[in-house]
Amino acid sequence: MAKLGREQVVTIQVLDGQGQNHCQTARLLGVTEGAVRYHLRRAATKAVDGRAKTFLIERLGLEAAVREWWTAQEELLRGVRPPSVEALHDYLCREQHYGGSYKSVRRYVRAHFAAPKQRPFRRVETPPGAQSQSDWGEFLLDIGDENGPVKLYAFFMVLSHSRKAAVVWSRTQDQLAWHRCHNEAYKRLGGVAAVNRIDNLKTGVAKGAGAWGEVNAQYRVYARTLGFHVDACEPYSPEQKGKTERSVGVFRDLDVAGRCFHSLEHLQEWTDAKLATLAARRVCPATGKSVAESWMAEQPCLRALPEVLPEPFDLVRTCPVHKDCSIRFEGRTYIVPFRYLGATVEARGCAGFVQIVDRQTGVVAAQYPRHSLERILIDPRCYEGASSERVMAPKPLGRMARKLQELAQLPPQERPIDLYAALAEVAR
Repeated sequence: MAKLGREQVVTIQVLDGQGQNHCQTARLLGVTEGAVRYHLRRAATKAVDGRAKTFLIERLGLEAAVREWWTAQEELLRGVRPPSVEALHDYLCREQHYGGSYKSVRRYVRAHFAAPKQRPFRRVETPPGAQSQSDWGEFLLDIGDENGPVKLYAFFMVLSHSRKAAVVWSRTQDQLAWHRCHNEAYKRLGGVAAVNRIDNLKTGVAKGAGAWGEVNAQYRVYARTLGFHVDACEPYSPEQKGKTERSVGVFRDLDVAGRCFHSLEHLQEWTDAKLATLAARRVCPATGKSVAESWMAEQPCLRALPEVLPEPFDLVRTCPVHKDCSIRFEGRTYIVPFRYLGATVEARGCAGFVQIVDRQTGVVAAQYPRHSLERILIDPRCYEGASSERVMAPKPLGRMARKLQELAQLPPQERPIDLYAALAEVAR
């Protein structure tokens, strides 16, 4: 038998007052006659529901302390935001030796204080070329792997004005994948927007969140190289990147679930073709034209891509150039062009190699294998060339050094038998 509600209990009292017998009332409400008598007896004695629980704050006599703290916080915040229940709980535990949980404080606040005012969010349509938004999606897809479906990550970037989207598939979400997917997305979008809005993932934001977060060092260098500003969303604010949140609908339109692909490359080609079809069919709400037409009109407002996109890297350091034209990076010594003597260069750890980049122009000054067994890597070309306005060219190699190089380049079977004699002859 279901529990009687307040309206049914009142009905029992009203019918009893009208003289209706208990059997008829019980039959009408679908309960037993004993239940009717029970509720009438409780009403006659004005019994209090013993199941009602009091709050721990009330049992400890902390109501006044809570009210005083809450009022002081409201005056301090002046309606900018409501007082923090978490801060109230910390205050009670620290100052009043409260032993209850955070949830017990939250229940008390909800029962005794007015709910905070709701704040709407502002809808903004960004101008052409001003903003792109980026995010990840995770899928389990069949791409011909012998072990069956594998977990893949879809990097999604959309131009906020035209809604032109690019999806790049990746097997990982590490820093190298983050930069590579940006490169591929920008190629598909045909340029770089002034601002890229991202979530607070570690490959984008090193610590903190939102406007107060610290942008990941590697991503900051990547953004500087391509010329865009990183704009991280506030936590728990999906409305601040609504265009990428809309990507759920785009993925639904792609309908990749349950499909079979020959390889990751096949999946990428199929996705690019599908997105092109969707762009021609979907309407851009900002212009009223198709997404494809709006994107073509937005192209002149995008920053042009450099001739060579930055190689994806997962580590970057600013290194001083020593007097022997060397820098230190990842426990190894690399030689850079002599014109950088006394200046600083940027060392980037890429997949399989190290790039030394001019911090002013972004030009790759030198490149070496990464994680090599050798601890000193020298490119003799770094010591060649004419003097610059700031640095003189190094002295040329002497006869002994040139002879050593010549001997080293000869096959072992063609080298002179008496190397020492040959070198001593040169040294005279």
